[in-house]
Amino acid sequence: MLRWTDLAEVPADFGPTVVTIGNFDGVHRGHVAVCRAIAERARQDGARAVAVTFDPHPAAVHRPESAPELLTGVGDRLDLLAETGLDAVLLLRYTLEFARQTPEEFVRRYLVEGLRARRVVVGKDVRFGRGNAGTLETMIALGERYGFVVEVVGDVGQTPHDGHARWSSTYVRELLATGDVAAADAVLGRPHRLRGVVVHGDARGRELGFPTANLGPAPDGTPVQGMVPADGVYAGWLRRPALGDDADAVLPAAISIGTNPTFDGVERRVEAYVLDRTDLDLYGEEVVLELVERLRPTLRFEGPDAIDRLVATMHDDVARARETLGSAVRPSPSAG
Repeated sequence: MLRWTDLAEVPADFGPTVVTIGNFDGVHRGHVAVCRAIAERARQDGARAVAVTFDPHPAAVHRPESAPELLTGVGDRLDLLAETGLDAVLLLRYTLEFARQTPEEFVRRYLVEGLRARRVVVGKDVRFGRGNAGTLETMIALGERYGFVVEVVGDVGQTPHDGHARWSSTYVRELLATGDVAAADAVLGRPHRLRGVVVHGDARGRELGFPTANLGPAPDGTPVQGMVPADGVYAGWLRRPALGDDADAVLPAAISIGTNPTFDGVERRVEAYVLDRTDLDLYGEEVVLELVERLRPTLRFEGPDAIDRLVATMHDDVARARETLGSAVRPSPSAG
């Protein structure tokens, strides 16, 4: 899949195209269904399938105090979009200047002149251009003016356990906020991911017999990517992208999220214990954690036997994680 961050990168002979527009945060099953559909439509039309998306999220520019926590970083978003069969993604830098374009200016510059769109696929509630003045009716009228067809896609899919909730990034965030990663994974069509670099912690896990990989920001300051769900202990996978198809590229793990209240911790941390492995040196390595199921909430142990009870509970966590992951589909190393 071709990846562009500016119209100048689009080849002059690229097109005609079938284009869809969106934030695609999380690239959930609804997004995947739409992108696969436009890829198939493009093949039928003898065209190329393109998604136009934005970074940062428009809400982070217009309403930074209430912007949603993103489900995926930009790199993961593009990788997931590539798996849908798209020919290209145009990732546009979203700024206040960009937002000042009128609906017609946006359509003419990016869809017509830049991508040579023959067909534009949007949701019924599409909004674009200055002040979100552009609507579905606007897009249809501009299509008639500039020679492209507008197709409307409705809500795609519903979660098996809740027929009233459509697949959406907002719904996934709500599920993660409660720790229900299993339900979030059902909407995403894959385990929810956290990506970061392994940094030094307090070494307390090692002292207790459970050495953990603590996720932190990359050396360039890039923070941990992916929405961190509610505090608790999770079963999941630790993926090591740098290892490719190596046997140690995907490892089963018990993942703790929280402040370590037994030790009066105040800093919220994400740390993973690779089951039955004490020989790994992961410091400085970028890893991806994939969350499969929440095993329990965070607990605070008090009293003279607090450490003993904590260690016993951690042994139980490991046993439950092993059981949970034993019945889960092991991810392919190449999918990270």
